Amino acid sequence: MSFVLPFIIAFGLVFILTPVTIYLAKTYGLVDDPILHNHPAKLHKKCVPRAGGVPIFIAFLMATLLVLPISQKLLGIILGGFVLIIAGVLDDKFDLKPWFKFGAQILAVLIVVSSGIGISFITNPFYSFGGWGESLGDVIRLDKLRLFFDFFGRHSIVVLADLFALFWIVWVINMVNFSAGVDGQMPGIVLITLLVIFVASLRFYPGDQNQLIVSKITLIGAGATLGFLFYNFYPAKIFPGDSGSYFLGFLVAVAAILSGAKVGTAILVMAVPLIDGVFTVIRRIVAGTSPFLGDRGHLHHRLMEMGFGQRRVALFYWLLCAILGAIALFLPSVEKLFAGVVVAIIILGGLLWLNMNLPQKVQK
Repeated sequence: MSFVLPFIIAFGLVFILTPVTIYLAKTYGLVDDPILHNHPAKLHKKCVPRAGGVPIFIAFLMATLLVLPISQKLLGIILGGFVLIIAGVLDDKFDLKPWFKFGAQILAVLIVVSSGIGISFITNPFYSFGGWGESLGDVIRLDKLRLFFDFFGRHSIVVLADLFALFWIVWVINMVNFSAGVDGQMPGIVLITLLVIFVASLRFYPGDQNQLIVSKITLIGAGATLGFLFYNFYPAKIFPGDSGSYFLGFLVAVAAILSGAKVGTAILVMAVPLIDGVFTVIRRIVAGTSPFLGDRGHLHHRLMEMGFGQRRVALFYWLLCAILGAIALFLPSVEKLFAGVVVAIIILGGLLWLNMNLPQKVQK
Protein backbone atom coordinates (compact mmCIF):
# COMPACT_ATOMS: atom_id res chain seq x y z
CA MET A 1 0.00 0.00 0.00
CA SER A 2 2.98 2.33 0.67
CA PHE A 3 3.77 2.14 -3.05
CA VAL A 4 0.22 2.28 -4.39
CA LEU A 5 -0.87 5.36 -2.44
CA PRO A 6 1.67 7.85 -3.93
CA PHE A 7 0.77 6.69 -7.44
CA ILE A 8 -2.98 7.04 -6.83
CA ILE A 9 -2.65 10.47 -5.19
CA ALA A 10 -0.57 11.88 -8.06
CA PHE A 11 -2.80 10.29 -10.71
CA GLY A 12 -5.99 11.62 -9.11
CA LEU A 13 -4.63 15.13 -8.64
CA VAL A 14 -3.49 15.46 -12.25
CA PHE A 15 -6.73 13.96 -13.53
CA ILE A 16 -8.66 16.65 -11.61
CA LEU A 17 -6.26 19.58 -12.17
CA THR A 18 -5.69 19.16 -15.91
CA PRO A 19 -9.23 20.27 -16.99
CA VAL A 20 -8.80 23.33 -14.75
CA THR A 21 -5.45 24.04 -16.42
CA ILE A 22 -7.03 23.69 -19.87
CA TYR A 23 -9.64 26.32 -18.96
CA LEU A 24 -7.07 28.71 -17.46
CA ALA A 25 -4.64 28.23 -20.37
CA LYS A 26 -7.36 29.19 -22.84
CA THR A 27 -8.38 32.16 -20.67
CA TYR A 28 -4.87 33.61 -20.39
CA GLY A 29 -3.62 32.80 -23.87
CA LEU A 30 -1.32 29.90 -23.01
CA VAL A 31 -2.19 28.14 -26.24
CA ASP A 32 -0.43 26.70 -29.27
CA ASP A 33 -2.11 28.29 -32.26
CA PRO A 34 -0.68 26.86 -35.53
CA ILE A 35 -1.69 30.05 -37.34
CA LEU A 36 0.21 32.36 -34.98
CA HIS A 37 3.07 29.95 -34.28
CA ASN A 38 4.15 28.99 -37.77
CA HIS A 39 6.57 26.18 -36.98
CA PRO A 40 7.66 23.52 -39.49
CA ALA A 41 7.30 20.72 -36.94
CA LYS A 42 3.65 21.47 -36.15
CA LEU A 43 1.26 18.58 -36.69
CA HIS A 44 -1.98 19.95 -35.25
CA LYS A 45 -4.43 22.13 -37.15
CA LYS A 46 -6.37 23.69 -34.29
CA CYS A 47 -5.57 25.80 -31.25
CA VAL A 48 -4.53 23.61 -28.30
CA PRO A 49 -3.78 24.75 -24.71
CA ARG A 50 -0.20 24.47 -23.44
CA ALA A 51 1.17 24.58 -19.87
CA GLY A 52 0.66 20.86 -19.22
CA GLY A 53 3.57 20.91 -16.81
CA VAL A 54 1.55 22.95 -14.30
CA PRO A 55 -0.88 20.20 -13.15
CA ILE A 56 1.94 17.63 -13.28
CA PHE A 57 4.16 19.72 -11.03
CA ILE A 58 1.37 20.66 -8.60
CA ALA A 59 0.39 16.99 -8.28
CA PHE A 60 4.03 15.99 -7.78
CA LEU A 61 4.49 18.68 -5.14
CA MET A 62 1.35 17.81 -3.18
CA ALA A 63 1.93 14.05 -3.36
CA THR A 64 5.57 14.25 -2.24
CA LEU A 65 4.70 16.54 0.67
CA LEU A 66 1.98 14.09 1.73
CA VAL A 67 3.96 10.84 1.57
CA LEU A 68 7.62 11.82 1.97
CA PRO A 69 9.57 13.51 4.78
CA ILE A 70 11.06 16.89 3.95
CA SER A 71 14.76 16.67 3.20
CA GLN A 72 17.40 18.85 1.62
CA LYS A 73 17.44 16.74 -1.54
CA LEU A 74 13.66 16.75 -1.87
CA LEU A 75 13.61 20.54 -1.50
CA GLY A 76 16.29 20.74 -4.19
CA ILE A 77 14.13 18.68 -6.56
CA ILE A 78 11.04 20.78 -5.84
CA LEU A 79 12.83 24.13 -6.24
CA GLY A 80 14.66 23.00 -9.38
CA GLY A 81 11.40 21.74 -10.86
CA PHE A 82 9.68 25.00 -9.96
CA VAL A 83 12.30 26.99 -11.88
CA LEU A 84 11.69 24.83 -14.97
CA ILE A 85 7.92 25.16 -14.67
CA ILE A 86 8.13 28.96 -14.48
CA ALA A 87 10.49 29.10 -17.47
CA GLY A 88 8.28 26.71 -19.42
CA VAL A 89 5.07 28.60 -18.72
CA LEU A 90 6.72 31.90 -19.72
CA ASP A 91 7.87 30.26 -22.95
CA ASP A 92 4.37 28.90 -23.57
CA LYS A 93 3.13 32.49 -23.34
CA PHE A 94 5.94 34.56 -24.88
CA ASP A 95 8.09 32.12 -26.93
CA LEU A 96 11.33 32.89 -25.11
CA LYS A 97 14.78 32.84 -26.68
CA PRO A 98 16.69 29.54 -26.45
CA TRP A 99 19.45 31.05 -24.30
CA PHE A 100 16.92 32.06 -21.62
CA LYS A 101 15.48 28.55 -21.45
CA PHE A 102 18.95 27.02 -21.37
CA GLY A 103 19.89 29.37 -18.53
CA ALA A 104 16.81 28.24 -16.57
CA GLN A 105 17.86 24.61 -17.05
CA ILE A 106 21.36 25.36 -15.73
CA LEU A 107 19.89 27.18 -12.71
CA ALA A 108 17.55 24.27 -11.94
CA VAL A 109 20.41 21.77 -12.10
CA LEU A 110 22.65 23.95 -9.92
CA ILE A 111 19.90 23.99 -7.28
CA VAL A 112 19.67 20.20 -7.39
CA VAL A 113 23.42 19.67 -7.28
CA SER A 114 23.70 22.14 -4.39
CA SER A 115 21.15 20.08 -2.46
CA GLY A 116 23.54 17.11 -2.53
CA ILE A 117 22.30 15.19 -5.56
CA GLY A 118 25.17 14.08 -7.75
CA ILE A 119 26.69 11.12 -9.55
CA SER A 120 29.51 9.99 -7.26
CA PHE A 121 30.29 6.86 -9.28
CA ILE A 122 29.41 5.01 -12.45
CA THR A 123 29.55 1.25 -12.96
CA ASN A 124 32.62 0.18 -14.94
CA PRO A 125 31.23 -1.86 -17.87
CA PHE A 126 34.75 -3.11 -18.77
CA TYR A 127 35.52 -4.54 -15.32
CA SER A 128 34.83 -8.17 -16.26
CA PHE A 129 37.26 -7.98 -19.19
CA GLY A 130 40.24 -7.62 -16.84
CA GLY A 131 43.40 -5.68 -17.64
CA TRP A 132 42.78 -1.96 -18.03
CA GLY A 133 39.12 -2.32 -17.13
CA GLU A 134 39.87 -4.28 -13.97
CA SER A 135 42.50 -1.77 -12.88
CA LEU A 136 39.78 0.88 -12.68
CA GLY A 137 37.70 -1.27 -10.32
CA ASP A 138 34.09 -2.36 -10.59
CA VAL A 139 33.01 1.28 -10.28
CA ILE A 140 34.62 4.48 -11.50
CA ARG A 141 34.67 7.08 -8.74
CA LEU A 142 33.80 10.65 -9.64
CA ASP A 143 33.96 12.12 -6.14
CA LYS A 144 37.71 12.18 -5.50
CA LEU A 145 38.49 15.66 -6.84
CA ARG A 146 37.06 18.29 -4.49
CA LEU A 147 37.41 22.06 -4.28
CA PHE A 148 36.88 23.55 -0.82
CA PHE A 149 35.76 27.10 -0.07
CA ASP A 150 34.37 29.15 2.82
CA PHE A 151 31.02 30.88 2.45
CA PHE A 152 29.11 31.12 5.73
CA GLY A 153 30.78 27.84 6.61
CA ARG A 154 32.97 25.19 5.04
CA HIS A 155 31.74 23.85 1.69
CA SER A 156 33.11 21.77 -1.15
CA ILE A 157 32.46 21.15 -4.84
CA VAL A 158 32.82 17.58 -6.09
CA VAL A 159 34.13 18.61 -9.49
CA LEU A 160 33.69 15.54 -11.72
CA ALA A 161 30.51 14.31 -10.01
CA ASP A 162 28.82 17.71 -10.20
CA LEU A 163 29.88 18.33 -13.81
CA PHE A 164 28.64 14.88 -14.83
CA ALA A 165 25.31 15.49 -13.08
CA LEU A 166 25.02 18.91 -14.75
CA PHE A 167 25.63 17.46 -18.20
CA TRP A 168 23.37 14.45 -17.61
CA ILE A 169 20.34 16.36 -16.33
CA VAL A 170 20.50 19.13 -18.96
CA TRP A 171 20.97 16.54 -21.71
CA VAL A 172 17.97 14.46 -20.62
CA ILE A 173 15.79 17.57 -20.24
CA ASN A 174 16.45 18.57 -23.84
CA MET A 175 16.25 15.09 -25.30
CA VAL A 176 12.89 14.50 -23.62
CA ASN A 177 11.76 17.88 -24.95
CA PHE A 178 12.79 16.80 -28.45
CA SER A 179 10.72 13.62 -28.03
CA ALA A 180 7.50 15.62 -27.55
CA GLY A 181 6.50 14.95 -31.14
CA VAL A 182 3.07 13.43 -31.65
CA ASP A 183 0.26 13.48 -29.09
CA GLY A 184 1.06 11.28 -26.11
CA GLN A 185 4.52 10.30 -27.32
CA MET A 186 6.65 12.03 -24.68
CA PRO A 187 4.50 11.32 -21.58
CA GLY A 188 4.33 7.63 -22.54
CA ILE A 189 8.13 7.44 -22.87
CA VAL A 190 8.58 9.12 -19.49
CA LEU A 191 5.96 6.88 -17.85
CA ILE A 192 7.75 3.71 -18.99
CA THR A 193 11.16 5.07 -17.99
CA LEU A 194 10.00 6.01 -14.49
CA LEU A 195 8.39 2.59 -14.00
CA VAL A 196 11.62 0.87 -15.07
CA ILE A 197 13.65 3.00 -12.63
CA PHE A 198 11.09 2.13 -9.94
CA VAL A 199 11.53 -1.61 -10.54
CA ALA A 200 15.32 -1.19 -10.59
CA SER A 201 15.22 0.66 -7.25
CA LEU A 202 13.36 -2.24 -5.60
CA ARG A 203 16.50 -4.39 -5.86
CA PHE A 204 18.03 -2.41 -3.00
CA TYR A 205 14.87 -2.29 -0.87
CA PRO A 206 14.36 -2.89 2.07
CA GLY A 207 18.11 -3.04 2.72
CA ASP A 208 18.57 0.57 1.59
CA GLN A 209 15.85 2.82 2.98
CA ASN A 210 16.88 5.63 0.66
CA GLN A 211 15.56 3.53 -2.21
CA LEU A 212 12.11 3.65 -0.61
CA ILE A 213 12.14 7.42 -1.17
CA VAL A 214 13.35 6.96 -4.75
CA SER A 215 10.64 4.38 -5.38
CA LYS A 216 7.93 6.74 -4.15
CA ILE A 217 9.28 9.67 -6.18
CA THR A 218 9.28 7.60 -9.37
CA LEU A 219 5.77 6.31 -8.66
CA ILE A 220 4.51 9.83 -7.97
CA GLY A 221 6.01 10.95 -11.28
CA ALA A 222 4.53 7.92 -13.06
CA GLY A 223 1.07 8.52 -11.58
CA ALA A 224 1.14 12.20 -12.55
CA THR A 225 2.32 11.34 -16.07
CA LEU A 226 -0.36 8.69 -16.57
CA GLY A 227 -3.07 11.08 -15.37
CA PHE A 228 -1.89 13.70 -17.85
CA LEU A 229 -1.64 11.14 -20.65
CA PHE A 230 -5.41 10.69 -20.61
CA TYR A 231 -5.71 14.28 -21.86
CA ASN A 232 -2.63 14.30 -24.09
CA PHE A 233 -3.17 11.16 -26.18
CA TYR A 234 -4.41 11.81 -29.72
CA PRO A 235 -6.39 13.95 -30.22
CA ALA A 236 -4.74 15.98 -27.47
CA LYS A 237 -6.83 18.29 -25.34
CA ILE A 238 -3.67 19.86 -23.91
CA PHE A 239 0.04 19.86 -24.75
CA PRO A 240 2.76 19.41 -22.13
CA GLY A 241 4.55 22.49 -23.45
CA ASP A 242 8.12 23.18 -22.44
CA SER A 243 6.99 23.25 -18.81
CA GLY A 244 5.85 19.63 -19.00
CA SER A 245 8.72 18.22 -21.06
CA TYR A 246 11.35 20.12 -19.03
CA PHE A 247 10.00 18.97 -15.68
CA LEU A 248 9.45 15.35 -16.72
CA GLY A 249 12.90 15.15 -18.30
CA PHE A 250 14.34 16.69 -15.15
CA LEU A 251 12.50 14.16 -13.00
CA VAL A 252 13.74 11.19 -15.04
CA ALA A 253 17.34 12.40 -14.89
CA VAL A 254 17.26 13.05 -11.14
CA ALA A 255 15.49 9.74 -10.40
CA ALA A 256 18.16 7.87 -12.36
CA ILE A 257 20.82 9.48 -10.15
CA LEU A 258 18.99 8.91 -6.87
CA SER A 259 18.29 5.25 -7.63
CA GLY A 260 21.99 4.46 -7.51
CA ALA A 261 23.41 5.95 -10.70
CA LYS A 262 20.98 4.08 -12.98
CA VAL A 263 22.13 6.31 -15.80
CA GLY A 264 22.85 3.36 -18.10
CA THR A 265 19.39 1.94 -17.46
CA ALA A 266 17.69 5.24 -18.30
CA ILE A 267 19.81 5.67 -21.44
CA LEU A 268 18.88 2.22 -22.72
CA VAL A 269 15.15 2.67 -22.01
CA MET A 270 15.08 6.05 -23.78
CA ALA A 271 17.61 5.04 -26.45
CA VAL A 272 15.28 5.85 -29.36
CA PRO A 273 14.37 9.46 -28.41
CA LEU A 274 17.86 10.16 -27.02
CA ILE A 275 19.65 9.03 -30.18
CA ASP A 276 17.08 10.76 -32.35
CA GLY A 277 17.71 13.96 -30.37
CA VAL A 278 21.50 13.73 -30.72
CA PHE A 279 21.19 12.93 -34.42
CA THR A 280 18.87 15.91 -34.87
CA VAL A 281 21.31 18.33 -33.21
CA ILE A 282 24.24 17.04 -35.30
CA ARG A 283 22.17 17.09 -38.49
CA ARG A 284 21.13 20.71 -37.94
CA ILE A 285 24.68 21.84 -37.14
CA VAL A 286 26.05 20.10 -40.24
CA ALA A 287 23.31 21.78 -42.30
CA GLY A 288 24.43 25.15 -40.94
CA THR A 289 21.26 25.86 -38.94
CA SER A 290 20.72 26.38 -35.23
CA PRO A 291 20.25 23.14 -33.27
CA PHE A 292 17.29 24.82 -31.54
CA LEU A 293 15.33 25.61 -34.73
CA GLY A 294 12.65 23.07 -35.55
CA ASP A 295 12.27 21.02 -38.71
CA ARG A 296 10.56 17.85 -39.87
CA GLY A 297 13.57 15.58 -39.64
CA HIS A 298 12.72 13.81 -36.36
CA LEU A 299 11.99 10.09 -36.46
CA HIS A 300 8.32 10.65 -35.64
CA HIS A 301 7.97 12.98 -38.64
CA ARG A 302 9.59 10.39 -40.89
CA LEU A 303 7.27 7.68 -39.63
CA MET A 304 4.26 9.86 -40.37
CA GLU A 305 5.55 10.49 -43.89
CA MET A 306 5.60 6.69 -44.28
CA GLY A 307 1.91 6.55 -43.43
CA PHE A 308 1.88 6.15 -39.65
CA GLY A 309 -0.85 8.01 -37.79
CA GLN A 310 -0.14 9.85 -34.54
CA ARG A 311 -1.52 7.02 -32.39
CA ARG A 312 0.63 4.42 -34.16
CA VAL A 313 3.75 6.58 -33.84
CA ALA A 314 3.18 7.04 -30.10
CA LEU A 315 2.52 3.33 -29.60
CA PHE A 316 5.63 2.50 -31.66
CA TYR A 317 7.79 4.59 -29.33
CA TRP A 318 6.13 3.15 -26.23
CA LEU A 319 6.64 -0.42 -27.41
CA LEU A 320 10.32 0.12 -28.17
CA CYS A 321 10.88 1.79 -24.79
CA ALA A 322 9.08 -1.04 -22.99
CA ILE A 323 11.18 -3.69 -24.77
CA LEU A 324 14.40 -1.82 -24.04
CA GLY A 325 13.26 -1.29 -20.45
CA ALA A 326 12.80 -5.04 -19.96
CA ILE A 327 16.26 -5.61 -21.44
CA ALA A 328 17.77 -2.97 -19.15
CA LEU A 329 16.32 -4.64 -16.04
CA PHE A 330 17.78 -8.07 -16.75
CA LEU A 331 21.14 -7.39 -18.40
CA PRO A 332 24.36 -6.80 -16.44
CA SER A 333 26.42 -3.69 -17.15
CA VAL A 334 28.65 -5.19 -19.87
CA GLU A 335 25.77 -6.71 -21.83
CA LYS A 336 23.76 -3.54 -21.30
CA LEU A 337 26.58 -1.57 -22.89
CA PHE A 338 26.68 -3.88 -25.91
CA ALA A 339 22.90 -3.76 -26.22
CA GLY A 340 23.04 0.02 -26.18
CA VAL A 341 25.69 0.06 -28.91
CA VAL A 342 23.68 -2.32 -31.09
CA VAL A 343 20.48 -0.31 -30.59
CA ALA A 344 22.35 2.94 -31.36
CA ILE A 345 23.75 1.51 -34.60
CA ILE A 346 20.33 0.28 -35.70
CA ILE A 347 18.58 3.56 -34.88
CA LEU A 348 21.29 5.70 -36.49
CA GLY A 349 21.24 3.51 -39.58
CA GLY A 350 17.47 3.84 -39.80
CA LEU A 351 17.62 7.61 -39.34
CA LEU A 352 20.29 8.00 -42.01
CA TRP A 353 18.29 5.88 -44.44
CA LEU A 354 15.07 7.79 -43.76
CA ASN A 355 16.76 11.19 -44.12
CA MET A 356 18.41 10.19 -47.41
CA ASN A 357 15.29 8.62 -48.90
CA LEU A 358 12.60 10.89 -47.48
CA PRO A 359 13.59 14.54 -48.07
CA GLN A 360 11.98 16.98 -45.67
CA LYS A 361 8.76 18.39 -47.02
CA VAL A 362 9.00 21.49 -44.89
CA GLN A 363 12.13 22.94 -43.36
CA LYS A 364 12.92 26.13 -41.54
